[in-house]
Amino acid sequence: MNRQSVPDPDARDVARAARGDTQAFERLYFSHAARVQTLARRIVGRDLADDGAQEVFVHAWEQLGKFRGEALFGTWLHRLAVNVLLRNAEMARRIAARVSPAFVEELEARPTDPDARMDMDSALAQLGPGLREVVVLHDLEGYSHDEIGDTLAISVSASKMRLHRGRTLLREWLLQ
Repeated sequence: MNRQSVPDPDARDVARAARGDTQAFERLYFSHAARVQTLARRIVGRDLADDGAQEVFVHAWEQLGKFRGEALFGTWLHRLAVNVLLRNAEMARRIAARVSPAFVEELEARPTDPDARMDMDSALAQLGPGLREVVVLHDLEGYSHDEIGDTLAISVSASKMRLHRGRTLLREWLLQ
């Protein structure tokens, strides 16, 4: 289907918000907040998800004047969210690298309670640097390896290797 034939359900609110209408932007926020929050939780983890999602919408408000309508607003917002959240994940990794290894190990230790159930977000949080982003983008967001390579500035083969390693680790954790 041609993009031109699909009307953007957010077009009116986007135009109004771009002119400074905060109520229109609030409607856009409520229309897309759940998807952005889910993406944030998956990319940066539960602890940083709220701040990450908030930052996405701050950037969206600031960049709204640059939205040209070549894609649906939801598509544009999703791409913006991925970029902002990947930057946040990288910053969190750099901060964690400055913290003592013993403290990081303690934070990353899985619960030993056999009755504890691991949900997908907890499992994703277990993945190390580079693995979580590839798994989320490929398996949960539907990105191709070419798109992941472009987004993360890695090769297609690196994307495939990280996806394989990430899936293997997830499988191991979820089966325990």
